[in-house]
Amino acid sequence: MKLHKASLFGLYAVLELASNPKRQLSATDIADKYGISTHHLAKVLRTLVRSGLVQAVRGAGGGYRFSGIVNRTTLLDVIELFESLESELDAPAPQGQAASAVIEELQSITREIDDLTKAVLDTITLETALNGSRQRALSPS
Repeated sequence: MKLHKASLFGLYAVLELASNPKRQLSATDIADKYGISTHHLAKVLRTLVRSGLVQAVRGAGGGYRFSGIVNRTTLLDVIELFESLESELDAPAPQGQAASAVIEELQSITREIDDLTKAVLDTITLETALNGSRQRALSPS
């Protein structure tokens, strides 16, 4: 599965902020850490603020702070803010019964894959992802 940049940037931001919910970071702090565009990340952060997962703190020393529930928010919750995980094979079918049957079968398969992908992403909470990243950071390579 290939996610759009906005989804990836959203995951980076949410996971970074959720790793220490009391801390607030600027868009530049997060962008610099992950080597991504501050401008693009700022747009993503606005979406996260509107969703309620992130809180914007104005003024001197302002920035962003995680405001969601780390053990209830899933990767799917974040990704769905930026994209649909539906199949791209739902285009109009070509004429002919044989071609139509092939396309219907492919659509059925891709819908099943989409459903499985969503189910997995919906079981991985931010807390689970953060615990996994902490384990990797502690493991010798």
